[in-house]
Amino acid sequence: MPSWKQVAALSIAFLGSLLAAGSVAYALVGVPDQNLASKSQNNVYYWDDNTPMVSAGSGPNRQNIPISRIPKAMQDAVISAENKTFRDDPGVDFKGMGRAVYNMAMGGNTQGGSTITQQFVKNALLGDQSQTLSRKFKELFISMKVGNEMEKNEILEGYLNTSYYGRGAFGIQAAARTYYGKDADDLNPSECALLATVLKGPTYYDPAGAPSLDPRATPERNYENATKRWKWILGEMVNDGKLDRSELAKYSEFPMPKQQKQNQGLGGQTGYLVDLAKAYFINNNDRGITEKELAQGGYEIHTTFNKKKVDQLTKAVKKVYDANIDPKKRPDTDTHVQFGGASVEPSTGKIVAIYGGTDATKHFTNNADQTGAQVGSTFKPFVLAAAMESGVRDPNLGPVQNSDQRTQISPDKTIYDGDNKLKIKNYDGSVWRNEEDKEWLQVNDGDKDYGPIDLRYAMQESANSPFVQLGMDVGIPQVRDAAKKAGLLESSLVGGEVPSFSIGISDPSAIRMAGAYGTFAASGEQRDPYSVTKVEASGEVVYEHDAKANRAFSSAVADNVTDVLKTVVEKGTGKNARLSDREAAGKTGTTDGNKSAWFVGYTPQLSTAIDMYRMDDNAESKNRQFLKMFGTGGQDKIHGSSFPSEIWHEYMEEALKGEEVIPFPEPEEVGEAFNGKGVSPSPTETEESPSPSESDEKDEESPTPTESEEEPENEGPSPSNSDDICTNPFGCPDDGNNQGNQNGGPGGGGPSPSGTPTGEATEENDNGFFAGAGG
Repeated sequence: MPSWKQVAALSIAFLGSLLAAGSVAYALVGVPDQNLASKSQNNVYYWDDNTPMVSAGSGPNRQNIPISRIPKAMQDAVISAENKTFRDDPGVDFKGMGRAVYNMAMGGNTQGGSTITQQFVKNALLGDQSQTLSRKFKELFISMKVGNEMEKNEILEGYLNTSYYGRGAFGIQAAARTYYGKDADDLNPSECALLATVLKGPTYYDPAGAPSLDPRATPERNYENATKRWKWILGEMVNDGKLDRSELAKYSEFPMPKQQKQNQGLGGQTGYLVDLAKAYFINNNDRGITEKELAQGGYEIHTTFNKKKVDQLTKAVKKVYDANIDPKKRPDTDTHVQFGGASVEPSTGKIVAIYGGTDATKHFTNNADQTGAQVGSTFKPFVLAAAMESGVRDPNLGPVQNSDQRTQISPDKTIYDGDNKLKIKNYDGSVWRNEEDKEWLQVNDGDKDYGPIDLRYAMQESANSPFVQLGMDVGIPQVRDAAKKAGLLESSLVGGEVPSFSIGISDPSAIRMAGAYGTFAASGEQRDPYSVTKVEASGEVVYEHDAKANRAFSSAVADNVTDVLKTVVEKGTGKNARLSDREAAGKTGTTDGNKSAWFVGYTPQLSTAIDMYRMDDNAESKNRQFLKMFGTGGQDKIHGSSFPSEIWHEYMEEALKGEEVIPFPEPEEVGEAFNGKGVSPSPTETEESPSPSESDEKDEESPTPTESEEEPENEGPSPSNSDDICTNPFGCPDDGNNQGNQNGGPGGGGPSPSGTPTGEATEENDNGFFAGAGG
């Protein structure tokens, strides 16, 4: 055993070595220079052929200003919100640092309490944002030196000049101009409190929202988050004696920032493309590179976008718009008309083109991403796929059945009742009733009765009642699962098990719809849409897309869906989309109240979705909602078979010109004959559908419910909130880096209005109906 003298000597030597090492480390580190920290480079974005698309970054949007030009209210707001002891503390929160180091060692979240001094140091170390012990210790020593050698006003000035406020703005001066169009010294206390709010994390506190970075960061939720924290900060300023209560009364109204605008160099479609690629990279890189770090610049981002196809899609939209939409001639019906579109390669998942709107510097919502527009009958192929893959349930067994208990159906040998106002039943034959004990009578467009029809003809004519009943027989969970397997996001699908789920009351984006139909084009192999192939920084590859394919459906099921959708284009509601030199498959869609219309279709090489709706372009407008399109473009009502399919045709003709003509695979026979509810003839007696009349080229839409009855809202589930442990009010998986599941890189970039009500139910023996979204 060593003697106490030896132990003491060793302990003293160990402590001495630690002190010496600490002294050396303290001596070697320097005090940060905010002017050096504020330097940045632009990011360069490239087309798919590696030619430059645009150079964009934060370089022009940052300017350091002295503390004398930073309002006292802004200084007080951040101190009251983030570090009340700032004026007196040593600059280091040792407990917080210890907690962060412990959490890191245990593999947990690294967020810990940080002083304003530490945050300034962290901002100044933008070249090294790694979550490592060495960086934490480096930050500790620099923070100690800053606390000892810099005045508090110098530290606060550096912090406010180097912090990231979102919208590409570094520093208080750039933030003041970006959010309020004024210089920093002109900000009032209320505006200062809002800018102190977004420092918590602009992704979740900028009222404009950032669904492209996290689907939960909608404008509605961000507005709620920002309002609560803004009020809290003002209250803390009062409590700390920094703001008089009499002055607080003047700031009862939330200081809504200006609408977010794109740099003029990002006009046309370029801004939408850059935002899409930027969001995809942030959400998918495994190095944890954040929005803030990307905004520092120096990255080369290689995208999947094909310049020729982007131009062709833009020209197709403009041609149809100019020929038909005239707001001056028809102000009540042709104002606020919006189109969106996306084109995806089924064999790779590459997003080759999008149409986000007229101009990214004037229209700020990317219409190719999720907008809230319901997809209507373009959802029916997922119901058909579910029926062939999962099968319909045995009415004599329980609601949960395995594949052996179900019957996989054939689209040509399965007969369903296509009559108007069909009474919808549960799979076991009992009448379906909602929570108010009302029945569901499903209508077809124009109150048309089809009688017993097979599913191919039902898809061709877009009859609603067969697919609503089919969805109930298969099970709404199985239909939802088929849509997700095809590539739609869970967050875009409404919850619950209402019958109208099968006819498109959900609101996926054009990008995701093109990708999901691409799954059928690829014979059942699903690939997530993506917009970035590779990202480089200083010659190093920091991200490279890893192409993966998932088997969503058997080739037999997918090819049969394609074969049925070919009939829609050749004989049915999609005839306007027929291509001159090759076959195509697709589906029209129109929604309840004529508030949106779609055409989604594909060839083996290219899948494209086009949507149309009316909504006020000004995101700051009150009561912003989807408007009806009766009379728009001089037509009685808008169907997917009209302008959307015309745009699709114009674009696809040009995009595929000179491309090899590839036929679709011949489908192998799948499923069995089946009689749907209420059908008496045996499908085995005839394998052909009833003799159809020539299609009227209008896809079917469910009429609006009667005015006398209340329209119930049908909203999707809301993600649950977790504890506010970092900048993300919904919780941080890894030091606050946003890892949302996006539309090929995407997100929203704008408001996502609530969906159209599903319609009206009826009391038993009444003549009302649940309308739903159809067509």
